[in-house]
Amino acid sequence: STLGLGFLFFVAGYEIDTARIRGAPFNRAGTSWLISVVVALIVATVMVATGFVLSELLIGLALTTTAIGTLMPMLQDRQMLGTRFGDMLASAGAVGEFGPVLAVTIFLGAASPTTETLLLIAFLLTALGLAAFMRRPPSPRVVEVMRRHMDTSSQLPVRVVMLLITAMIVVAVALSLDMLLGAFAAGMLGRLLFPPEQSPALGAKLHSIGYGFLIPVFFVVSGMGLDLEALTSSWTVAARVPLFLLLFLLVRGAPALLVYRGILPGRSRAALAILQCTALPLLVVITEIGLETGRMKPENAAARVGAGTLSVPLLPLCGVPVLG
Repeated sequence: STLGLGFLFFVAGYEIDTARIRGAPFNRAGTSWLISVVVALIVATVMVATGFVLSELLIGLALTTTAIGTLMPMLQDRQMLGTRFGDMLASAGAVGEFGPVLAVTIFLGAASPTTETLLLIAFLLTALGLAAFMRRPPSPRVVEVMRRHMDTSSQLPVRVVMLLITAMIVVAVALSLDMLLGAFAAGMLGRLLFPPEQSPALGAKLHSIGYGFLIPVFFVVSGMGLDLEALTSSWTVAARVPLFLLLFLLVRGAPALLVYRGILPGRSRAALAILQCTALPLLVVITEIGLETGRMKPENAAARVGAGTLSVPLLPLCGVPVLG
């Protein structure tokens, strides 16, 4: 399950084309996410004041996440990657995934926020250094070796990518950062590691490993961890599932209707608002942190994971038809 979660974030980072989301898509996505953070903290403060939840930070961060790893294969299967709408959703998902990961690392890490920030800067400098190195023209001999072993039993390019994932996760964990940060960074670096002509073949192999095996294991184990007994023990607990789902739409979706005015038509904005509310992987991580630290009520944990689980099939089924 842990490997599946890491690979989910790796594939999300690998599929993001930074050249396409640079500029307006990234700026709008960042603005939308910051508005979501402000709204989430206001909502969380009210919920803490009423005794509904225990921590503003935990509930606030959970409401601002987007499951970009879940949305990317949907975009790819519908041939939306590379379109204007696809670029906007990919950038919104990247910010909605990466932003909360950074916040979790800084504010919910084992060390103080100052120490975590310094460690995070060290990790980002390492990743940027590797990116600068990988942008150099590759040796023709290395390119030929990778091409020759792409379809042999050695599967050398796949092994190199798996080594990159492992190395970045090890570096992140060694710096007391979340492993998801290392996996996401490995995905973005993996896109730079091979020439563009080799990326389609390599991407197909990585999708087979990820979506064919490791990632489904994570979702199965997440479903096994869903406390159905807690959800069905009381109608007040069960009623929290649609409540949290509505909060996802309010906090994460509503700002998109405003931020993307003038850049996307009405139906596209509505579809983007719905789709970017899809949340589960990071939601599970934040919920586990809340339970381990005693800063989250068990009934809220079950309801929130239940709402995230419901958002994965439900929101894309609603958002895609709205797009048309």
